[in-house]
Amino acid sequence: MNIALVTCESLTQYAAPTVEDEDSLLTRYLREQGHQVAPRVWTNPAVDWAGYDKVVVKSPWDYFDRVDDFYAWLDRMDATGIELLNPSSIIRWNADKKYLCDLEQAGIPIVPTHWLPKGSAVVIDELFDKLGSDQLVVKPAVSGGAKNTFTLTRLETAERLPQLTELVQHEDFLVQPFQPQIQTEGEWSLIYLGGQFSHCVLKTPKSGDFRVQHYLGGGIEPREAPAHLRQAADRIIDQFAQGCLYARVDGVDADGQFLLMELELIEPFLYLASSEGALARYEQALQQ
Repeated sequence: MNIALVTCESLTQYAAPTVEDEDSLLTRYLREQGHQVAPRVWTNPAVDWAGYDKVVVKSPWDYFDRVDDFYAWLDRMDATGIELLNPSSIIRWNADKKYLCDLEQAGIPIVPTHWLPKGSAVVIDELFDKLGSDQLVVKPAVSGGAKNTFTLTRLETAERLPQLTELVQHEDFLVQPFQPQIQTEGEWSLIYLGGQFSHCVLKTPKSGDFRVQHYLGGGIEPREAPAHLRQAADRIIDQFAQGCLYARVDGVDADGQFLLMELELIEPFLYLASSEGALARYEQALQQ
């Protein structure tokens, strides 16, 4: 196959010396299997997307900085009949974390979430009480890479409220109770390829942090998926990731219940190097 891997102009800020660049790893493997593979920047107007058998949305890790341009690019792909992996309809839905409302309405347990629409007033004291926590996590509704994501305690309210108020003037935000399991156990990621479970990792933050991304010092440990987490993730994939080449289900184990943090269907790091056979499973899913 002739495959385009959709990426962005620079991946440097998401690199870590302890983790191999996944785009390079995947490209090398697929070429070894006889495929033609080329990284292509989604913002480059000169790319002839129609010249590829498969257009895989792999690492457009700047889309949340220019989301209107990204949506316009998806519109152009649709208008010219170019099919994306994952499908453009799912990418649009998954780009805004309000998709969590759909999962919650379907009975999927999610981390409790309060939404702060763009331009709304921020009454942070009420949020501590409403969410039943003395520590909150704040993040944009359209975001990635832990951009503008931070924790907030009651004692920090006076200091941090002006920052949050300013941020909410420009875009929608969400607020969730901090999940202590992130620091005591870690965050689970279950990866699916072609709709089938592939592998699982447990991600842990560096000491004193809550962000688990490896380029922020977080750790990655391959683990066997606990049965109850696997069952919960399977249900999510069956209901919300039909027709997807890849999917990543992120969450915490809260006293035996899987609480979904995010369902990643756009451009997640898939930890392909952490599981023997994952690259082969990726190629197999590509050929479905």
